[in-house]
Amino acid sequence: MNLKNKFKIVLLGLLLSAGEASLAQTGYQSPPQSIADLFNADPTPSVSFSKDGGLMLVLERAGAPSIEDLSQPELRIAGIRINPAISGQSRAGSFHNVKLKKTRSGEEFQIKGLPAQPKLNGFAFSPDEKFLAFTHTESNGISLWIADLTTFEAKKLSDAVVNQVFGNSVVWMPDNSLLVKTANPARGAMPKAPAAPAGPVIQETSGNAAPSRTYQDLLSNPYDEALFAYFMDSQLMKFSLDGSKTAVGQPGMIKSMDLSPDGAYLLIETIKKPFSYLVPGSRFPYDVEIWKSSGEKVKTLAEIPLDEVRPTGFDATVTGPRNINWRADQPATLYWAEAMDGGNPRTEVAERDIVYTLSAPFSGEKSKLASTSLRFGGIDWSDDSFAILNERWFASRTEKRSVINPASSSQAPRVIIERSSDDLYNDPGDPVMTENQFGRNVLLRKGDLIFMRSEGGSAEGSMPFLSTFNTKTKEQKILWRSQAPYYERVAKVLNADASEFVTLKESTDIQPNYWLVNTKKRIAPLQLTNFAHPYESIKGIKKELVTYKRKDGLNLSAVVYTPEGYDPAKDGRLPVLMWAYPREYKSAADAAQVRGSKYTFTRISWGSPIYWVTRGYAIMDQTEMPIVGEGDKEPNDFFIEQLVANAEAAIDHIVEMGIGDRNRVGVGGHSYGAFMTANLLSHTNLFAAGIARSGAYNRTLTPFGFQYEQRTYWEAPEVYFNMSPFSFADQVKTPILLIHGEADNNSGTFPIQSERYYNALKGHGATTRLVFLPSESHGYAAKESILHTLWEMDTWLEKYVKNRK
Repeated sequence: MNLKNKFKIVLLGLLLSAGEASLAQTGYQSPPQSIADLFNADPTPSVSFSKDGGLMLVLERAGAPSIEDLSQPELRIAGIRINPAISGQSRAGSFHNVKLKKTRSGEEFQIKGLPAQPKLNGFAFSPDEKFLAFTHTESNGISLWIADLTTFEAKKLSDAVVNQVFGNSVVWMPDNSLLVKTANPARGAMPKAPAAPAGPVIQETSGNAAPSRTYQDLLSNPYDEALFAYFMDSQLMKFSLDGSKTAVGQPGMIKSMDLSPDGAYLLIETIKKPFSYLVPGSRFPYDVEIWKSSGEKVKTLAEIPLDEVRPTGFDATVTGPRNINWRADQPATLYWAEAMDGGNPRTEVAERDIVYTLSAPFSGEKSKLASTSLRFGGIDWSDDSFAILNERWFASRTEKRSVINPASSSQAPRVIIERSSDDLYNDPGDPVMTENQFGRNVLLRKGDLIFMRSEGGSAEGSMPFLSTFNTKTKEQKILWRSQAPYYERVAKVLNADASEFVTLKESTDIQPNYWLVNTKKRIAPLQLTNFAHPYESIKGIKKELVTYKRKDGLNLSAVVYTPEGYDPAKDGRLPVLMWAYPREYKSAADAAQVRGSKYTFTRISWGSPIYWVTRGYAIMDQTEMPIVGEGDKEPNDFFIEQLVANAEAAIDHIVEMGIGDRNRVGVGGHSYGAFMTANLLSHTNLFAAGIARSGAYNRTLTPFGFQYEQRTYWEAPEVYFNMSPFSFADQVKTPILLIHGEADNNSGTFPIQSERYYNALKGHGATTRLVFLPSESHGYAAKESILHTLWEMDTWLEKYVKNRK
C-alpha cells in the first residue's frame, strides 16, 4: 500500500563516466518551458452519441492528477488496484464537466447542478434517452447521479455506495430505473492486518502442469484473501428516479451483471473460493447464474473452475462454457462457446469450438448453433435469419467471418471473409452497428448488404472509408472515402442507407473535430464542434510519412517531424530522436505495408517523442521495426538481426534525406520499445544514447512466454537468452537512461527488471542512470512524474545526443 507522503523520486544511481561516483538527487524537476507548455495544454473533450445520433455528449476532462492524488492508499491484490476509501479502482480517470449538443442544430446545453469538485464517470443514456446516468467519486465512496435531459439539471440519486472494484456497476432497466452494484451494507468494517502472520504461506502442486505468465499484484497471503473477499462483497440494488431503492437478489462477490435485452432476466457471475496466488481475480472460480430481474434465481448455468491450468499459446483457452452473452436480437437467449480440443491449440480436431444457445425460461437443453475450425471470436447479430460468426487463429494471424442462419443450425456457415489480421491493405473493415428495439447493437443491414468501416490502408498511408459489402457476391463498394490532405473517419452512421453520418476530421495542423456529412443531399459538410488547437507553438512544424527499404528489400516507414522553418540546405543536419515499438509478423508482405497517415493531427501524449522538435531535434516517430518469421519459422528466431537491420535502414534514410546527423541519433521506447532500445545498444554502436522506459530486460523472468512469443523458456532457451539485453550488459558502451514506475502493473515489466539491468550495466562500467517514479504504474499519470520524466529525457538527450563529444 502506498503512503500519501511518498513524494520523492528515488534515483538509484547516476554514473557519469567509468569510475566516477554516483550522485544522489531528490525533488521533482521540470523540463524546459517549450516542453512543459505542450504537456500542460488543455485536453480535448471526449464525444459520444445517443442511440439515434441526435445528441452529442461532450465530456471535459481535467489535466493530469497530482502526485498527491496518485499516492492515496492503495491495495494491489488479485490483479486489481483498489482505493479502499471508495470501494473502487484507484487509477480510474474522470471528467469534470458535461455538455449536451444537438447534432443537427448545434444547440448546446450545459448540465447544471453537478457536484462540487466533480470526478465523473460511467455515462449512460436511459432507454428512452430522457435521462443520463453517471457516477461521482467522492472522498469516501462513489455515488450515483442522473441528469434530466429535458431540464438539463443533475441530481444525486444515491449515497456513496456504488461498488466499482470489479466489472460494470450501473445498468438501466426498461422502466427507467437503475440496477446498481453496491457495496454490501452488511459487510462490516474492513479486515485489519494481523499483528503477526498466522503461519507460512504455502503453495503446492500435484504434478499437473500449470504454466502461467508473470502477473502483477497477485494475492500473497490470507490477509490479501480477506481483503479481496471484503471489497468484492456486493449487493444489487434497484434505484428509482425518485431515489427509492430495493435490494435485488442475494449478496455475493459479484463479478459481473448483464441484463437480458427484454429486461426480464439477469446474467450474474459470482466469484467463489478457492482463490489463487498464481493468477488474477479474473481467473478465479465463479458461478454463472440466471436470475429474474426481481432477483429470484432461475438456474445455475455453469460452475467455472479455477483457471490456473491452461495449455500454453495464445490460441489456448479454458474448457467448459466461456464468452457467455445474451443474443442481441432476441428477448432472452444466451449463447456461449465450448472448446472441443480441451483448450489446447496443439490438439487436432475437426471442430475447434462449438457455439451453443439456451432460451428463456432456460428449462430445456442447450442447442448447437454453429461450430468453428478456428477459435471462436464472437457473433455480430442481425435477426433470426442472419448473423456473422467470427473466428481467429493467432499462430497464423488468420481471421475468418461467416454468415450463419441462427434459425437453422444444420445450415453450414458461409465464409465471406478469410484473411491475415496483419494485412492492412486488404482489410474490408468492421461492420457498422445500429441499435434495435432492445437498445442492443446489431448489424446495419439491407438484405445481403452490410455496411463496413475500414482504416483504408494503402501504400500512401491510411485513407479510411465507408462501404457496403455484399455477403453473397463478396463485392465491396466504397460509399465514401477520406480525401487528402485530411485524415477523416466515420464516427456515427445516422440513417439506414448510411448516406448521412458524422465524421471525425483532422489534418497535420488541424485539431480533430466532428462534421455532419450527407452524401445524397448536395450540401457542404457541417462542422459540429470547434475544439481549439491545443499546441499553438508547434503549428508550423513539418510532418512527413517516409518510406525506405531494409537491406533485405523489406519496405519500412516512419513519420518524420522537423522544426518550424527548418531547411536542410541552409540549417545543416539535426540531432535525431528515433522512437519505436517492434512488432512480429508471419508474412513479409504484411510487414512491409505502410501504417499510419501523414495527414493525422500532431497529437502529443505524455509519452510522445514529439516534444523534442521544439528543442531542435528531428523526430522519427512510429519507426517501423518489423520482425518476420514465415511458415514454420517464428519471428523471434531472427529478432536481433532484423532489429539491427531496421535501425540501420532508418538511420541511413534520415541521413540520406539530408536531415539527420549520423553521429547524433538517440533511440528510445516504452515497454517493448524499451526492450528494443536495450537490445539495439547491446548489439550495435549506431546510436549516441538510448532511453528505455518501463521495460523488461531479462526474459528468463518471463519464462512462460512474453509479448507474442508463445514458446516457453524450456522450449526455446536460446531465444530467451539471446533476446535478453541482460545477457549482453557487458557489451553496452552507449549511454542509456532507464525510467520505471515503481508500481508497474504490467505483466512481465516488474520494476526489478530495471533494477537488475541497471546493476548489471553499472557492474560492467556502462554510462547509465536509473529513475524510479513513486506510485506510477506502467503508464505514468501524475503531473509531477511526467514533467520530471520529460526533464530526465531532455537532460540525457542534450548531453549525450545533441552535444555529443
